[in-house]
Amino acid sequence: MEKPILATMLSIDGTKLSDEEIELFKKFNPLGVTLFSKNIQNKKQLKSLTDEIKNILNRDDVLIAVDQEGGRVQRLHEPEFRSYAAQIELGRLEEKFDFASVLQTAQNQALLIAQELLNCGINWNYAPCLDVYYPQTSDVLKSRCFSSDEQKVALLGKKMIEAYIISGICPCIKHLPGHGRATVDPHLGLPVINTTLSELKKDFYPFFYNQQAPAGMTAHIVIKNIDDTLPVSQSKTAIDNLIRKEIGFEGFLISDSINMNALKGNIVERALACIDAGCDAVCYCHGNIKEMFDLCKNCPALTDNSMIRLAKIKNIFQNKSALLDYNQIEKSYIQTCQNIVKYTDNYDATEVLRQMNN
Repeated sequence: MEKPILATMLSIDGTKLSDEEIELFKKFNPLGVTLFSKNIQNKKQLKSLTDEIKNILNRDDVLIAVDQEGGRVQRLHEPEFRSYAAQIELGRLEEKFDFASVLQTAQNQALLIAQELLNCGINWNYAPCLDVYYPQTSDVLKSRCFSSDEQKVALLGKKMIEAYIISGICPCIKHLPGHGRATVDPHLGLPVINTTLSELKKDFYPFFYNQQAPAGMTAHIVIKNIDDTLPVSQSKTAIDNLIRKEIGFEGFLISDSINMNALKGNIVERALACIDAGCDAVCYCHGNIKEMFDLCKNCPALTDNSMIRLAKIKNIFQNKSALLDYNQIEKSYIQTCQNIVKYTDNYDATEVLRQMNN
């Protein structure tokens, strides 16, 4: 009898699996693993690592995920991998090019990222961000927003979503239902949004426009006019009434990292609160073996509805874009983005938070 799939993405501590991590994966059956910069040395090592994870879990729907947005949030770094423009830089290309060219560049970036991820055994990217930019947007998010124009955000996001899907990568849009107005970094504290719902429709629009995306990540923010106490990730009202009904999002819904200080309680309490609220799964990111054993012992299996959503994602993995001319795609991308300053800051907020908590 097959083990049920647990409703959690786990993480690991190094560039290869430890004996304890192997034991954990064999004993339990997590949804998959999220990788970070500390897990990635080079292409050969990364492919070996992803192969080992898949072999141990022995499922064709194992999720191997990273945050590879471009700019300051990319886990696969030079010189082994390409450097990519931040989303804010993609949005600003309209100052030099027509919007059709900007859309093409966003698509090309996603196609190139997808190619690199696939070659290393990764099948899920926590991207693109569909948050709308505001002057007060938290510094942790500012460069990751396409624009302050919600329609522009929606269109650029759609191009990248489509490019990932045709390449065989599952894109995970974030952060539902919109994180742009938050002034607090959720890694450090809980953002609270007091804006009226009529004004928030601007923030919801990119997600509404891309409601058919296969996967999405919830925001650890309180929206006072939806639920004045609980963050969206742990609010059944926010998930049922806003994300599922008003926005109409039908895809697989995963929480943002449950390790962030925006959430309260121990890891198990945080995870169960997200799942009880309606998240299909939670994202655990600190690689602490004791916490992961505790989480797996207490985490429920994916529900029937979650399994249906996962099956649709599995279908994406069958897509191939081998007929694309990647040399031409890269040439076109470089021509458009050649004057964009490369980010030398690879600040990983999740890793910094892990070290702080340790």
